[in-house]
Amino acid sequence: MKRSGPGQPAGTVAQLRVLLRRTGFRRLLTVRLLSQFGDGVFQVGLATYVVFSPEQQTSPGDIAAAMAVLLLPYSLLGPFAGVLLDRWRRRQVLLYGNLLRSLMALATAALALAGAADWLFYLSALSVTAVNRFILAGLSAGLPQVVDREQLVVANSLSPTAGTLAATVGGGASFAVQFVARSQGGEDAAALLLAALIYVAAGLSALAMHADLLGPERQPALPRLADAVADTARGLVAGLRHLRERPIAAWTLAGVGVLRFCYGALLVTVLMLARYSWSDSGSGGNEGVALLGVAVGVSGAGFFAAALLTPWAVARFGRLGWFATCAGTAAVLVPALGLSFRPLPVMLAAFLLGLVTQGPKIVTDTVVQSSVDDAYRGRVFSLYDMLFNIAFVAAAGLAALILPRDGRSSALLLTVAVLYALTAFTAHRLHRWTVSRETVTSGQSTTP
Repeated sequence: MKRSGPGQPAGTVAQLRVLLRRTGFRRLLTVRLLSQFGDGVFQVGLATYVVFSPEQQTSPGDIAAAMAVLLLPYSLLGPFAGVLLDRWRRRQVLLYGNLLRSLMALATAALALAGAADWLFYLSALSVTAVNRFILAGLSAGLPQVVDREQLVVANSLSPTAGTLAATVGGGASFAVQFVARSQGGEDAAALLLAALIYVAAGLSALAMHADLLGPERQPALPRLADAVADTARGLVAGLRHLRERPIAAWTLAGVGVLRFCYGALLVTVLMLARYSWSDSGSGGNEGVALLGVAVGVSGAGFFAAALLTPWAVARFGRLGWFATCAGTAAVLVPALGLSFRPLPVMLAAFLLGLVTQGPKIVTDTVVQSSVDDAYRGRVFSLYDMLFNIAFVAAAGLAALILPRDGRSSALLLTVAVLYALTAFTAHRLHRWTVSRETVTSGQSTTP
C-alpha cells in the first residue's frame, strides 16, 4: 500500500530512492536524459542559426513560419505514429529512433556549413524533430511498464523533469560550443555535430534494457502491410473514443494545451527581446544569445522546482487543485513581472513559467498514464504530442500578429494572463466537482 501522508517531503525523497533502485526505471531514465540532452544541444544550435545569425533580420512571423514548418507536419501524422507505438517494441523505437536522429543531425550540420537553401535546411531539421516527438511519446508510454501504478506521480515528477533539465544543460553545452567555434556557420555546425554524437549514445544506452521490457503487451498477429493504412485509421478513431470515455484525462490534456500555448507565446516574446531589445547593438549577437541562455537556465530551474514540489502539492491540494494553483499563480505574476520587459523581471518570470508549466504537465502525464489502458497509451501520448505542437505553433502565430519586432507588447502579455486565469478557474471548478463526486461515492459504498 502506498503511504501518502499529506505533504511530507521526506516521503517523496524515500519514494525517489525506491524508484532509483529499480533497474528498469534507471535504464529508461538514462535513455531519456541522453536523448533530451541531445535535444537541447540540437534545438539551441537550430535557434541560433534561425534567429541570431547576423545576416538575418528575424521577425516574429519568421519564427512562426519556422515553427509551422518544423512542427505541423508531424502534428498531423502524430496519431498515426501512436498506432505504431502500440505495435512496435518501444525499446526498439528508442534504439533505432535515436540512431536515425544522429544521421539526420549530421545531415543538418552539413547543410548549415554549406549555406544551403532555407527550405532544405528546414526539411532536414524537420526530420529530427519528427523522430524526437516519436521518442518522447515512447518514453512516456513505456514508463508504467517499469514502475508501479502508485509510483507514477513521483516517477512523472522525476523522469520528464530530469529530461527537461538535461535538455537545459544540453542547451548550455550548445552555447559553450558555439562560443568556442570560430565562425557563425561553424558555431551552428559544431552544436549540431555534438547533438549527433549524443543521439548515438542515447540509442546505444537503450540496449541495456530487454527488448520487451517497455511493452506494448503482446497482441494478436498484425495485419498485412496492405491493410496497415486502414488499420491505422481505425486505431486512431479507437484511441479518440477511448480518451472521450475518460473525461478527466481529456480535460487535463486540453488544459495543458492551453498552458503550452501561453508558454509558446511568451517564448517568442523572450526571443524577440533577446534579439533586439536587450542588446545595445540590436544585432542579436553574443549579448542576446547569452541572455537567452540565462532565460533557458532559470526556466530549467523552475522545472526542477516543479519536480520537487509537485508530489507534495498533489498530496496537499489534489491533482486538479495543483493544476489550478499553477495556472492561477501565472495569471497574476506573469504580467506583474513581464510588463517591464526588462531582463531581471523577465528572468524571474521565466523561472515561474518553468514551475507552472511543468507542474500541470506532471499532473497530466500521471492522469493519462493511470486512466488510459496500455493498449491505447501510445496513441494517446501521440495525440498529446500533437496537441503540444499545434498549441505551440498557434501561439507563435498569435505572437506574429501582435508582437512588434522588439518584443514589447502589453496586449500579448495580458491576453496570456487571461488564458491562464480561465484555465485556473476551470480546473478549480472541475477539482471541486471530482471531490464532491468522490465524497458521494465513498458515502454510498459505506451504506449498508
